[in-house]
Amino acid sequence: MTPRPISPFVAQDIRTLIDGQAHRRGSHPFLIWEPFEGEGRSWSYADFAVAVRRFAAGVQARGGRPGERVIVHFDNCPESLIAWLGCAYAGLVPVTTNAKSSVDELSYFANHSRAIGGVTQPRLAADLDRAAPQLGWLAVSADDNGAASDAVLPARAESFAAIDADPAGLAERPHDPMAPFGIQYTSGTTARPKAVLWTHANALWGARVCAMHEDLRPDDVHLVYLPLFHTNAQVYSVMAAYWAGASVVLHPRFSASRFWPTSLKWGCTWTSMVPFCLQALATQPIPETHSYRFWGNGVCAPRTDALFRVKTIGWWGMTETIAHGTVGSALHDDAPMSMGRPSPAYGIHVLDAQMKPVGPGETGDLYVEGVRGVSLFAEYAEDPEATTKAFTADGLFITGDRVRLGEDGSLYFADRSKDMLKVGGENVAASEIERVVAQTSGVREVAVVGRRHPMLDEVPVAFVIPLDPTDLGLPERAMALCRETLASFKQPHEIRLVSELPRATLEKIAKAELRAILAAEAV
Repeated sequence: MTPRPISPFVAQDIRTLIDGQAHRRGSHPFLIWEPFEGEGRSWSYADFAVAVRRFAAGVQARGGRPGERVIVHFDNCPESLIAWLGCAYAGLVPVTTNAKSSVDELSYFANHSRAIGGVTQPRLAADLDRAAPQLGWLAVSADDNGAASDAVLPARAESFAAIDADPAGLAERPHDPMAPFGIQYTSGTTARPKAVLWTHANALWGARVCAMHEDLRPDDVHLVYLPLFHTNAQVYSVMAAYWAGASVVLHPRFSASRFWPTSLKWGCTWTSMVPFCLQALATQPIPETHSYRFWGNGVCAPRTDALFRVKTIGWWGMTETIAHGTVGSALHDDAPMSMGRPSPAYGIHVLDAQMKPVGPGETGDLYVEGVRGVSLFAEYAEDPEATTKAFTADGLFITGDRVRLGEDGSLYFADRSKDMLKVGGENVAASEIERVVAQTSGVREVAVVGRRHPMLDEVPVAFVIPLDPTDLGLPERAMALCRETLASFKQPHEIRLVSELPRATLEKIAKAELRAILAAEAV
């Protein structure tokens, strides 16, 4: 057996980074909060480390023990970052959830993760309380991302500020890089999202590798508006900036009208983009000068680089890969519209159906070679079967994506796993929507595919075979159930009654034909 190499993070965990940067970069601004309403605020690296340690001690004082899970349910705000890293600092496992989640989804997250407590904001507190009555405690921030709130809070809610204690009382524990760090629920091709578990080594890996890929420097200022429950904001942005000793400017969410004023005010030099944001910014006045060195996006060198006068570094990654598996270059030219080239930090394989490497110009399935718990996620929590199925017999992670190998060695995205949709930057499993629609009375069979959308990339459309062809009220009943059960971005934009669905071999639904129908209608 080949010996396992020494981990780059031996005897380290998130405390190593937080404490180290508080010492090295103590007075430098780390977090700059720019709310849309209310007063902004800044934390130096030293200030932020104190806030994280005090939260960690407060969670421990509530009986939280290393390895136990806590729901962190916010739109972007300082409390979200403090709770996320504060839980991890104490050895607990933050479960970061999408603020758009429905009560049904929240209930699943809380039950599946066996969370012991939860932190959230006023407008989301009632939903979390109803979804997870078993939580031992529920803490709520003072406002909604800076805005005053008149929401009626659950009777058991306590103040977020009350999760505070003297860090001197934190229990001693070893710096174990393989200890669990955090959980994100990510859409897959199953009816319920899978719980991607990261270790502390994963978080440090993401911080270090993303900072390297992005050429981040201590004087950089990273604008963050993508949601903090997601890998992009967590490691491509926040943790990468933390590793580099840079500053983070945090917005509650994306705002096209506020993007440039905030960027100019703080001299922002870096941000992550998604196509929706680029399209929205193209409608805004572009300043004559700005400080941006780079933007990150799913493709290198899009045509909009000339419009915005900034270089885009394209990349590809997944929650399971922590950092970018493929990436462009900060220093050299990239092939336009490519995913860049394989990152030196991973083994990237593009293989045909016989598991042989494809040649230039050919398309194949994308696999990633890495180290579980370091450069690849540790496991799908509570689901060993799904974890096993995520890897080939020789340990390659199966991404479910197909890519084309360019003649110059660049990689180009070809197609997503056939049952995944990309809705306004969010990954959505068709099976999640199908599971809900199928529960509607009167549904015989359902298939969900994506329809192209000028702003959101694509939106879900459900094709339904009714039990009764004359049941014209079925679409509205199904939509009502979707509105009740699914986050807004997962809800179908249309529910279409059909008498039959196209079939492929073994009577599988031929979703490619459904996509072709929608594409033809758009012409």
